[in-house]
Amino acid sequence: MEASTHYYEIKANRNWFRLDWREIWRYRDLLLLLVRRDFVSKYKQTVLGPIWFVIQPVIMTVVFTLVFNRLANLPTDDVPPMLFYFCGLLGWNYFSQSFNGIASTFTGHANLFSKVYFPRLIIPLSCLVSNLLTFAIQLGCFALIYGYLKAFSSSGSTFGVTMGIFLFPLVLMHAGLFALGVGLWFTSLTAKYRDLIHILQFLTQIWLYATPVIYPISKIPTDWHWLFALNPMASVVESFRVIFLGAGNLPSGMLMTSLIVTMIVLVSGFLVFNRVQRTFIDTV
Repeated sequence: MEASTHYYEIKANRNWFRLDWREIWRYRDLLLLLVRRDFVSKYKQTVLGPIWFVIQPVIMTVVFTLVFNRLANLPTDDVPPMLFYFCGLLGWNYFSQSFNGIASTFTGHANLFSKVYFPRLIIPLSCLVSNLLTFAIQLGCFALIYGYLKAFSSSGSTFGVTMGIFLFPLVLMHAGLFALGVGLWFTSLTAKYRDLIHILQFLTQIWLYATPVIYPISKIPTDWHWLFALNPMASVVESFRVIFLGAGNLPSGMLMTSLIVTMIVLVSGFLVFNRVQRTFIDTV
């Protein structure tokens, strides 16, 4: 009986526009392993375990409530400040955690890339999926606070879930795709310009305050709406509040602009990533 011989050819990807989804599907087991590794490593050998995933947004929500609502008297669209800030942090945290993880794809996994071949896009995709698990835990915590205030607070009648809840998966996908696009751009640039790594956290902090997480977009002058439209996370955060709280203001023009910006960033980020991945191991 003749033994069958199988050959698998690995060759350079010379086309910037080439995306072999079948190859990514063949490595789905690796994707799942990386998702599990990313999720578990965040709380491994800690006392509180997954509870750490909710401690950060809860503490930030309390700080925002004390500083920006009680001291600075910033409005919260007539909804309880705890829900206003926590709801905004839900979308923002998923974006920022995914963005920071994807941005270190080349610099953080250079040793792995130099030893074994697999589609490089697996790493950014695993980061997006693992952060979905973190998002689910934080969403559960938000639901507990939401239910308590809805049932036992005098302000329970001022907020409520809207029919937009059916569009929630699309809003979350919007945040993920934007994080993927920006992250691919950043990791491609840091493969050559390592200085950019040092401004990553600083950039994320500045971006937080440029996004209506601690203030409602309804208080932004109309003449400035075009600037917020160029920041897709402004639409994502505001969409979360419209969906879960029935509060907020999201003009259709602003939403369309943010979707266009997201697609441009995503496509261009993929093209740059596809170009850099062929030779990055020589520069990292």
